[in-house]
Parts: sequence; C-alpha cells; structure tokens
Amino acid sequence: MSKGIDVAGLAHEFRARGGAVPALDRIDLAIEPGELVTLAGPSGCGKTTFLRMIAGFVAPSSGSIAVGGTTVRGPGVDRGVVFQQPTLYPWLDVRRNVALGPKLRGIGKAERLATADRYLSLVGLTDAADRRPYELSGGMQQRAQIARVLAGDPEVVLMDEPYGALDALTRERLQNELLTLWRETGKTILFITHSVDEAVFLGSRVLVMSPRPGRIVFDEQVPFSADASLTPDQVRALPEFAATTARVRAAIAH
Repeated sequence: MSKGIDVAGLAHEFRARGGAVPALDRIDLAIEPGELVTLAGPSGCGKTTFLRMIAGFVAPSSGSIAVGGTTVRGPGVDRGVVFQQPTLYPWLDVRRNVALGPKLRGIGKAERLATADRYLSLVGLTDAADRRPYELSGGMQQRAQIARVLAGDPEVVLMDEPYGALDALTRERLQNELLTLWRETGKTILFITHSVDEAVFLGSRVLVMSPRPGRIVFDEQVPFSADASLTPDQVRALPEFAATTARVRAAIAH
C-alpha cells in the first residue's frame, strides 16, 4: 500500500535575531500514491525543511499537509525518513538496527531478522550484518540507514539526499535498486537531490524549488524511471533524457 501527499497553502518562516526569515512560500502540491517524486533546487531553498514538514518534525507557519487524507500533526509509522546523515543506534549491530522497524510492528524474531537480511543484501551489506555502526565507514552507515527505513515498510518514503556521501559506483547501484523496489512495491517516494542527472533518472515526476523562500517553479512528469527495459546507460544516452536534464537545470538556474 502507498499513500498520497496533499500540500495546501504551505508557508514557513524561521524566527531569527532581527526578525522572521521566510523559508517556504505558498506551496500547493498533490503527490499521487505510488509516485516517485524527485525534488531539486539550489542550496538553502527549503527542500529539507519541506521534507521535514511532511515527516512531521516541523510544523508549518501556515497551510496544511495531509498524508493519505490525514492531516500531519507529527511523525508517524506510515512515513519513513532517510536523513542526509546516518542515524543508527550504536549499541545495536547492523542487522538489529535494520530489524528494529519490524520489531516495533510486532513481527516475530525469525521473520524480522530475515527481513533485515533481505534489505542488507539489497544495499550490499550482508558481510557487515554483525558489526556495530561505528565499525563502518560513513557510506556504509548510510546504506544501513536506507536498509533500516525500507525494512520498516512505510507507505511513504522520504529521502533527503541519501546518496550524497556515497562513491559513484555505489550511488549508481543504489539508484537502480531503488527503482527496482519502487516498481515492485509502488511505494510513494519523495527524493531530494542536488544532482540533476539523479533527479531525472529516478523521478517519475521532477520538481524544482526556487531560491528562498522556496516555491515550486518546475513540475514535470518524466518517463524514464518507469521503463525497466532499458539499461541505465541506455536511458542516459536518450536525446529526451538530455533535453529533460537541460530543462531542469535551466529551472534551477533561473
């Protein structure tokens, strides 16, 4: 199952010395259940603030957010968040970190550990299952965090530049794995990225946010992520792919 996200009249400002600092302004947006929406934009434009509001960590100054028709008033198990920095529990080994979500849902030990192993395999960390987070590199910790969120089986996955700290080959591998997971599960995913190539390659729909105060200034359906018949290299070689990345880049630079 997946849920849609409805944003209406969303605005937010931060209180700072010298007055209020506007962060987001007049955002109206409907994300359909099962969409993989990528969000790009210049640094400081409010992308992370927007994601944290959908997650329920930040309350908007005005406007509303609903997930699955229910107004967001705080965090919920229906939304899983992959942060920019890993947030693993250091006293648990990697397998038990990943198994925590299924454990909290009351799933039996054997099944939840099997689930953890499946997602650790997905992110290439099978050999690290028995290690503690502090024994892993930063990139490996981030991959473990991704596995933990996915193992929790949320209906909405919110990802804040999750691949930014990864090497190029690992990043490409996880991009492909995310697309496979999305095609198989139909989860609703909001994915923030600074990479135009990544936004166009992954998104079934690409959004661009303006400089602060953030507004949605570009919103386009994109066909590439839904087509499993082409290899990533073949997708990126398409003239339409280049044309789309050019439009996204122009929207960011405008």
